[in-house]
Amino acid sequence: MADTSTQSIVIAAAPDRVAAVICDFASYPEWAEAVRRAEVIEEYEDGYASQVRFTLDAGVLADEYVLVYSYAEDISRIEWHLAAPSKMQKSQQGSYDIVGNPDGTSTVTYTLAVELSVGMLGMFRRKAEKMIMDAALKQLKHRVETTGATQ
Repeated sequence: MADTSTQSIVIAAAPDRVAAVICDFASYPEWAEAVRRAEVIEEYEDGYASQVRFTLDAGVLADEYVLVYSYAEDISRIEWHLAAPSKMQKSQQGSYDIVGNPDGTSTVTYTLAVELSVGMLGMFRRKAEKMIMDAALKQLKHRVETTGATQ
């Protein structure tokens, strides 16, 4: 069974700008350190990605997998799950929840649950999870605040 981890960060941008960066999957290799490639392989009628293939290389953890995405109507929640088991993962479920704050910033909450196909000691697993969560949020914040959406 996968353990769920959740972290939040405040980003100095409106929710729509944060969502635009999250949804610009083709640009992930430019700002998400472990992502070597991200390719939209299927879209919904509205143009949002429904399936994205990722190639990940985080040192000891290298993998290629497809995530299936769904979106809240106002794009305040972006959810995903693993389409099929990969070399390293049995399952993955995650979400970004984006809430606008009165001062014009956004609070982004990242939730991730991954069940690995390979065994990993609890201590190392928790350290890896924290590193992934920290990197995901800090790199997203940096991308949004320094370059904004490229769409």
